[in-house]
Amino acid sequence: MLVHALIREDGTVGADELYTVANTLGMSDQQVRLCVKRLVAEGRFTHHGRGRKAELHASTDTRRDLAPNADFLRHAFQQDAGLAPWDGVWHLAAFAVPESARTARDSLRETLVHLGGAPLQGGLYVCANAWEPYVEEAAHRLGAHGALTLLTTTDLRRGDARRPAELAGRLWPLQEIADRYHLLGRIARPRLARLTGPAELSPSALLTIAVELAAELTRAMEPDPLLPPELLPRPWPGAQARELVARCWAALYARDQGETRPALFHRYADITREAADRASG
Repeated sequence: MLVHALIREDGTVGADELYTVANTLGMSDQQVRLCVKRLVAEGRFTHHGRGRKAELHASTDTRRDLAPNADFLRHAFQQDAGLAPWDGVWHLAAFAVPESARTARDSLRETLVHLGGAPLQGGLYVCANAWEPYVEEAAHRLGAHGALTLLTTTDLRRGDARRPAELAGRLWPLQEIADRYHLLGRIARPRLARLTGPAELSPSALLTIAVELAAELTRAMEPDPLLPPELLPRPWPGAQARELVARCWAALYARDQGETRPALFHRYADITREAADRASG
C-alpha cells in the first residue's frame, strides 16, 4: 500500500520519499528493502539506481490494476451523493470450474468477493451492482470464461427473506464493514484538523498523511460490497467517513506546491471533486 500510494503521475516512486515516509510510519529500512525486492521479483516494478537515489518504475499491469479501485471509489461517492439509485436488479454469477483448474477456480472466487459478491451456495454469487465487465475480464484472464454464467433477477429470496434490505443484512457482514468505517472516521478527523490548521506541513508530512489515509480507506473499502444506500442502515458510517476523507484530499490538494506528487493526490481529489460537482449540478 505504501509503495502504491507513492506512485507519481509518470509511474515512478522515489526511493528517498519511500524510505522517509516509511520511517515516519515506524517501518524500518529493512522492511522497505524486502518489500521492494518482492515487488520487483513479482514483476510489478523495476528498480533503477542504488540506495535513496534509486527509482522504482511501475509496470503497465500495476498501473492498470489501480484503475478499478478508482472506479469503485468514484461509484461510492456517487452513491453517497444520491447519484446512483438502485434499480432493484440483483446481478448473479455462477461458475463450475473443475478440480484440475483449482487455482483458476479459487482466484475467480476471490475476485467475485473482492468485487462485492456474496455466496448464495456453491459456485453462485450475487452482487447489487452491475459487475459484469469486471467479472468477465477476470474470467477471461483466468481462462475460466467458458465456465461462467451471468444472469440478473429482481426476485431474489433466501428462506423467508425477500425484502432487499433484509437480504443484504443476511448476505453481507454489515456491522463488521461499519466498524471499519468508524475507525476510518476516527483516523481522518485529527488529520483533517492538521491539514486545515495554520501550521506548515513539510512535504514528507503531507505524504505521510496521504499514505495513512489511503491505507485506512483501502482497509475500509476492500471488504465493502458498496451496496446501494437503499439496502443499508441509516445513517451509514461509510458515507460519513468518506465525506471526511474527501475533505482531507481537498486540503492535501490545496497544499500541493506543484511539485511531482503521488498520483493519488490528484486521482482522489479529482474523484471527490467530480462527485461534488455532480451533486451541486
